[in-house]
Amino acid sequence: MRMLGIRQYMIVGMLTFFLLPALAYGATDLFDRHVLHPQQTAQQDAAVRAAQQEVAVNAARWHDPAWQASVQKTLDTLGVGVVIRDPSGVDVFSAGQTGARDHPGWWSGVHLSQQTMVVENGQAAGTVDLFAPQRDDGLARAAATIALALAILNVGWQMRRSVVKPLEAMGRAARRIAGGNLDFALPHSRVKEIAAVCAAFQAMGDGLRASIGRQAALEEERRFFVGAIAHDLRTPLFTLRGSLLGLEQGLATSPAKAARYIAVCRQKADQLDRLVDDLFAYTKAEYLEQTLRRERLNLGGIFAEAVEDIQPRAQAKGVTVERDGPDDCPALAGDAHLIGRAMENLLDNALRHTPPEGEITLRWRMDPDRVTFTVADTGPGIAAHDLPHLFEPLYRGEASRNRETGGAGLGLTIARRILRAHGGDLTAANGSAGGAAFTGWLPLASRGPNIVVSA
Repeated sequence: MRMLGIRQYMIVGMLTFFLLPALAYGATDLFDRHVLHPQQTAQQDAAVRAAQQEVAVNAARWHDPAWQASVQKTLDTLGVGVVIRDPSGVDVFSAGQTGARDHPGWWSGVHLSQQTMVVENGQAAGTVDLFAPQRDDGLARAAATIALALAILNVGWQMRRSVVKPLEAMGRAARRIAGGNLDFALPHSRVKEIAAVCAAFQAMGDGLRASIGRQAALEEERRFFVGAIAHDLRTPLFTLRGSLLGLEQGLATSPAKAARYIAVCRQKADQLDRLVDDLFAYTKAEYLEQTLRRERLNLGGIFAEAVEDIQPRAQAKGVTVERDGPDDCPALAGDAHLIGRAMENLLDNALRHTPPEGEITLRWRMDPDRVTFTVADTGPGIAAHDLPHLFEPLYRGEASRNRETGGAGLGLTIARRILRAHGGDLTAANGSAGGAAFTGWLPLASRGPNIVVSA
């Protein structure tokens, strides 16, 4: 359905007021003349032609009283009036119905039917004005009046449907929004400006609904986050407090027992330190775009350093860590510390899920516009129902929330956010030969996003 601007809409309405009554009047008049009273119309036309023939061809006799009397009688019979004027405009003769006198029958008044310039011997003899009775056009006037009323009703109805109702609906919707109710619908309008305002109002309502939905989801995530962190903090704190209480009460009766209690305390303190460090990194990851330090990176060196850092723990567990890729990578712009943190998280996650005598491989390759890397392990792989949720905060595949196996559930989330902040991404899948494979990529310096340099 075509839409009109408010100015076009007003112009169409005004034209309707004028054209519809005029068309109704003209159509009804034609119908009256040629359908309802065709005989009277023909008679009138014949009378005018006869009067013209009688007067125009006798210019020499216009001043003859006998001719004038004869014409007067003829015109009265025909019901036609005439006014003859000389070239100077002075009346020479007038007869018949020439004024506003009523004529018997269905005629009402008279009107100028024809004006003729009479020329004799190459000179103007004067003018002849013929007046024919005017027919009563009451039917046409009634039709025009009805058409005007219909035009007013139609334009009013269209204005209400396309302008007034949408504005009223927006007023009601605004009051609902003020009361916290975002469930509203706005009617369609054929006026462009009104339709644009309705569309903007509807978009605002949709945006508010989406915002409230996001706020509710964030609130739910916050409650879950606080509960999960409280659980992760409570478990090592409980063990640490128990070990310290045992030392305080003298339960360590030998140096070996005391050393074991102290080792447990140190282990749980380190666990708490790693948990707090993860929480701090996760909170900081929310604002990575504002805190990244832009610098030239040697990605091969960062990968090698991450592998070297994890080697002691991997050797203690009996896991082999290998790397495969070129040492010289093209220039990459980003934060070396954060990218190193992402690689550490990926390698740490692989180490936790790789059994003794297993293997972890870090491979990277150069593409035309990016550096792509993969961290693969020989662990049990990722369950199908866990794949869609791996990068959600605090998600862990284990049913138990054991820090020794599952961590805090933030490492993969932090790694992905770091890569995305650099213009890259991170995905997870199961390897073709078993185990999990995490594949990430980073854009080259010329393709990466603008990174704000922090002080």
